[in-house]
Amino acid sequence: MFQLSDIHIEFPPVNYANNEGLLAYGGDLSLQRLIHAYRLGIFPWYNKEDEILWWSPDPRMVLFPEKVKISKSMRSLIRKNIYKITVNNAFDEVIEACAKVERKYQEGTWLHTDMQNAYKNLFKAGYAFSVEVWNNQDELVGGLYGVKSTHKVWTGESMFHIESNTSKLAFIYLADWALRENIELIDCQIYTDHLASLGAVEIPRKEFIEYLKL
Repeated sequence: MFQLSDIHIEFPPVNYANNEGLLAYGGDLSLQRLIHAYRLGIFPWYNKEDEILWWSPDPRMVLFPEKVKISKSMRSLIRKNIYKITVNNAFDEVIEACAKVERKYQEGTWLHTDMQNAYKNLFKAGYAFSVEVWNNQDELVGGLYGVKSTHKVWTGESMFHIESNTSKLAFIYLADWALRENIELIDCQIYTDHLASLGAVEIPRKEFIEYLKL
């Protein structure tokens, strides 16, 4: 595992990552380093008390936007039109809500203040995005946020829901939005059953890196 310089933002080749996908540690969460990392297929993920850890797993969980799976129950929910969906209207609120989500097998949150601020800076610079789901009382009840890794690849980072199925609704909307923006791939990073149920699949890291070059 490589230690990154605090001054230079270069990363080692992604094929140097270990079996878990851990590539390097150290460095910082500066805007320039994060942009460079995502363009290479690398992302940070670490607990507040640890060094910054940088990952590039193999295989990579991705969604081809046109292959998103919409269940009958979700189609029914969409037809009811009881939620309003917006884009980039409440990025800070979405990431803060994602940080509060309790996740199985995980104590605390990796979305601590330093991470939140780093992604808020990415959003202000035009490199991050959010999808928001609002109920009929104009309350934020679901959503997701991510990073525009390249012109053809977006990376989904985290989702949350307060009312049932609203994170799924945000994800389905993201796929539709990506299609309209001619996005080839939504990077979901690592496998989960939830993502697989929505149509995401694993592909070799080498193949994923080729999409980043488009």
